[in-house]
Amino acid sequence: MSRSPQFPINLELAGKPCLVVGAGAIALRKARQLAASGAAITVVAPEVHEGFADLDATVHQREFTPDDVTGQRLVITATGVRAVDQAVFDTADSQGIWVNSADDPERCTFTLPAVLRRGSVMVTTSTAGTSPALASWLRNELAERIGPEFADIAERLAGERARVHAEGGSTEDIDWRPLVDQAATESGAWPPARCQQAAQAARAAQAVQAEQAAQAVQAEQAIDSPTGAQP
Repeated sequence: MSRSPQFPINLELAGKPCLVVGAGAIALRKARQLAASGAAITVVAPEVHEGFADLDATVHQREFTPDDVTGQRLVITATGVRAVDQAVFDTADSQGIWVNSADDPERCTFTLPAVLRRGSVMVTTSTAGTSPALASWLRNELAERIGPEFADIAERLAGERARVHAEGGSTEDIDWRPLVDQAATESGAWPPARCQQAAQAARAAQAVQAEQAAQAVQAEQAIDSPTGAQP
């Protein structure tokens, strides 16, 4: 069955109630993703993987009931039991709560991408649930190219953005590409050839900006000193 393209979105889940039904190895991996976002996690399962002992979550060692869904922002089910996962999906979907069923895209109102984190930088890859293995492969390939230095680059650019705002300017009017190129170059994030290209682009952009500033000064001087004025 053909499916519409998914809408990419990053959610703020800090302190928000999220339910994980199931407590095996797969459920643990999903719960850890939620924990990384600061979610308030509740876990329901008759048997619980020992890894949950190290997770900041409320664990109920029992069978799922429909009341478990009430008040949740997100629900993830990973029981491996089709009847249970179906019941969780039906209950959550009927209440308008976003639900993900592990390895079962037909019972998902959202899917989870493979994630690469570098400080505030988050890169995700997804196949809309059709091939999680491919999404993971792509994430691992990108991990070799996007190193930890990108966390520092993001912080540097955030500082520059804050400076522009503090001066009353708009960041929408800035060509950020040369600034990003320069930050990446100086951090050594790119291979030498790319760094050289980026440095050249940054210098060219700076030269253009300097020329524009000089032209603006000349224009102001021309206004202040009209042509033909006598000493």
